[in-house]
Amino acid sequence: MAAGLFEGQYVWHPAADDRRLASVCVDVRAGRYLSAHEALAETRGDFGLRAHRSLVLASEAADSDLAERWLAEEPTPEAALMWARVAVLRALRAADAKDDRAEALERIALTACDRAAATDPADPTPWVAKLAMARLHDLRDPAPQGLLTQPTGPWRLFSHILRLDPWNREGHHRFLTFFFTRYGGSVNAAWDVAAFLSQRAPASSPLRLLPLVALVESYNPSQLLVDRTWEQPQWRATALAIYQNWLPQLPGYRFTPVLDLAYLAHALFMSQREFEARAVFMAMGPYACRMPWSVFGEPEEQLSRARRSCGLPVPGGA
Repeated sequence: MAAGLFEGQYVWHPAADDRRLASVCVDVRAGRYLSAHEALAETRGDFGLRAHRSLVLASEAADSDLAERWLAEEPTPEAALMWARVAVLRALRAADAKDDRAEALERIALTACDRAAATDPADPTPWVAKLAMARLHDLRDPAPQGLLTQPTGPWRLFSHILRLDPWNREGHHRFLTFFFTRYGGSVNAAWDVAAFLSQRAPASSPLRLLPLVALVESYNPSQLLVDRTWEQPQWRATALAIYQNWLPQLPGYRFTPVLDLAYLAHALFMSQREFEARAVFMAMGPYACRMPWSVFGEPEEQLSRARRSCGLPVPGGA
């Protein structure tokens, strides 16, 4: 994995430096799926890469009939997975927009996820896609022992994903999202779940970032001195531990994990650890994403502000 040097502009494309994926996105936008099949087929067994590529490709295909055509013409596990991803994305968009078709699209998406899971029972990705819809039908299983708030949620579905892939990154993030206040959860429940899940993960895992994700989600600009929260010892120590234990793992990645790096860089910047934040920004290269910066203002402005504070170049050199 090599992010490359910053050359004066941010690259916001979710494919980041997965050049194979970026090329396939062009084909998908043109209505061609052969390269998508090849790009997904080579990820069998690499669930992190499979989740990343299938999610990005679904965002490119959601407004066309490509997934349906592909599945009808070549009903492979990759075609079934793409249909599931696209169907879930459409269902979530419809639900969030209060579209009259939301319930019908959700039923289609559940069917698509079940078909993809049956086509490749070892792949957790269809189950992760289904987990993304848990907030739509409000699954409420009892929580396991060890959580102070005992929050009910889609624990059984999440447990099935863990049996297939214990440290599935997207699965953990989808599960945590269920407990966010914007989906009917609470700040305390989200913090409780984030701490519980991160403490289970190896010290070198990006899942250690989950409490920092929950912290950003709970950000309330009206609170007094809220921007000083990241300077508190517990949050600074969390960010530094991830910097020390996870960041050295990046050379083993097949693509730059931009979102995880962004959360880490943001936490280090907010906790006044510019030296460490600079190293994380350099690992990101030119690649950028809206979160977590969009929570605090216009994403490019917030990202540039943080980079400038670390002595790094920004677009326009301003």
